[in-house]
Amino acid sequence: MNRLKDESSPYLLQHKDNPVHWWPWSQEALDSAHKEDKIILLSIGYSACHWCHVMEKECFEDHEVAELMNKHFVNIKVDREERPDLDHLYMDALHMMGLQGGWPLNVFLLPTGEPIYGGTYFPKKKWMGVLRSLLQVFTERRDEVEASGEGFRNSLQNNELIKFAKTSSEIYYTKEEASQMAENLSAHFDVSEGGMDRAPKFPMPSLWQMVAHLAQFTENDALREHYDFTLGRMTLGGIFDHVGGGWCRYSTDAYWMVPHFEKMLYDNAQLLALHQQYPTPISDWACRKTVQWLDREMKVASGGYYAALDADSEGEEGRYYVWTEEELKLASIPTEVLNEYGISERGNWEEGKNILHLEHWPKNWDEIKESHEKLLEIRQNRVRPGLDNKLITSWNALLVNGLMGVEPDKAKDLMDYLLASHTFLCKNEDGEEALGCFHLGKNDKILGFLDDYASLILASIEVYSHTFDETYLEKARIMINYVLANFYDPEDGFFFYTDSQAERLIAKKKEIYDNVIPSSNSMMAKALYFGGRYLAEREYVKIAEDMVAKIQPMTLKDAQWLSNWVDLILYMSEPQIEWVITGPEAMWWAEVLKNKRKTSSTLILAGEKESQLPLFHDKFLAKTALFVCENQACQLPIFDLNEL
Repeated sequence: MNRLKDESSPYLLQHKDNPVHWWPWSQEALDSAHKEDKIILLSIGYSACHWCHVMEKECFEDHEVAELMNKHFVNIKVDREERPDLDHLYMDALHMMGLQGGWPLNVFLLPTGEPIYGGTYFPKKKWMGVLRSLLQVFTERRDEVEASGEGFRNSLQNNELIKFAKTSSEIYYTKEEASQMAENLSAHFDVSEGGMDRAPKFPMPSLWQMVAHLAQFTENDALREHYDFTLGRMTLGGIFDHVGGGWCRYSTDAYWMVPHFEKMLYDNAQLLALHQQYPTPISDWACRKTVQWLDREMKVASGGYYAALDADSEGEEGRYYVWTEEELKLASIPTEVLNEYGISERGNWEEGKNILHLEHWPKNWDEIKESHEKLLEIRQNRVRPGLDNKLITSWNALLVNGLMGVEPDKAKDLMDYLLASHTFLCKNEDGEEALGCFHLGKNDKILGFLDDYASLILASIEVYSHTFDETYLEKARIMINYVLANFYDPEDGFFFYTDSQAERLIAKKKEIYDNVIPSSNSMMAKALYFGGRYLAEREYVKIAEDMVAKIQPMTLKDAQWLSNWVDLILYMSEPQIEWVITGPEAMWWAEVLKNKRKTSSTLILAGEKESQLPLFHDKFLAKTALFVCENQACQLPIFDLNEL
């Protein structure tokens, strides 16, 4: 029987009426496979995944396919966003098989859990062939299959950090090294369309954050120009929803025009932060439009934000977002606006459909914005795409950073919600107070993964840097305590993805490479670096430096997939300066000084009254004072801002 009807995941519930006898991931399912000596089919996807829907219709809703699966396999469905640990582990297994990854991820396991074969999307005929072939091999060549599974298990156990065999004695970048890195990156720029020279085009916020920082560090105007050009193309293009706000997951072409229409919270969270680094009229419009969309369609009454919107509605990808020329004319959209958007009866996509996108910033912008409002009102009456209603801790924490520059009060409220609803107080084995978290909130009880902690810590630090409320630094400190006690591997100095208290899988992984979301280890290294500096905890900074020492040589060869590491090393390569402001006008001084920093690594700490933070020790005087500190050593106070 199908056992998914009582699950909370929208993705699993999409499959609850399939004739396939699906199990959710559970010990009971694994025990059943072992007892019946059957191959496990582990099928992983997510609710906004277009090809997951296609394979469901072609295979999992088909009674002939279901009969074969039910008779010979134990079939387990997993939501990758609910269990990213399983997704990471078995995606790695797929790559070890020499196969390209993607979703749906379908991996076949021995009854004991070792992977033996896998793939992504399969049409019905091919899927039936794969099932029969695996059955035959499992029956007739069992010894070979088990040996292969054992080999994959051993490979998954091997530390990924073997690739980073060289440790740098000098973790910082020289100007020459950084300039060479900039040159290497520039060779892969798409100078005509923005972004990198490949298609499809993903926004990759971490990559462009690094490019902006590298441009500043090397004083490379060309690098900065390409960064600005890319963000403009990304926002004017069809990948951005001009009518309702929010960026789609990626552009299927090289022109940022035809999106894959699903909208993910993690993309929009990071892109909000990215577009506020160097604000322009385009970025300001896009950010405010996106926050309106988040509040209108993604916000939960209790305070968090949902995970994603599907690409499909009414069984068609993009139906909610595209327009025919006739629809736009019936809506009385001015001819000038139609011309700006290149609207035609033929359409710019398929079957006469038009995706709204611009090639340049138009002069009649006010008229265009009025048209957007009119179209939004019409679109509200369409059937909306499916909503994934998970409240993922890490994605919401990323949104705290994204909201801070647009709606700082909303950012703080979201942080307070996460601390109240997604964390729990505990003590480590040594009795030290610690703060743990859940991946989806207290009601779901899935222990937080490393990216949940790293992003929460960074969000807490971000809120402190704007409010100077030391409560958030204290929360960051006790979360770091939890991570060091439950994730840290002293053998190589990096962090496991899963909590030591969590379910044990066939291997424990460490996530190193940055992708659409930065890797959990690079985020944790940043959390330790900034947390250590604000809290004057040299041990935290030292762990981050030791991590970077192993990664730095690889960043010089290829920075693209280690972008968040590069960004951190650039911070470390700049002067380590803190401005400590005390006294009755400390907050006002801090606001004045925020835009005066010459490098990104200069931190500001401000307090109007006595504080327990080490950097404030003995610094409260009779009037407002500023102390310039470098590497935690402070100069004599300044009492006049002009002296700085």
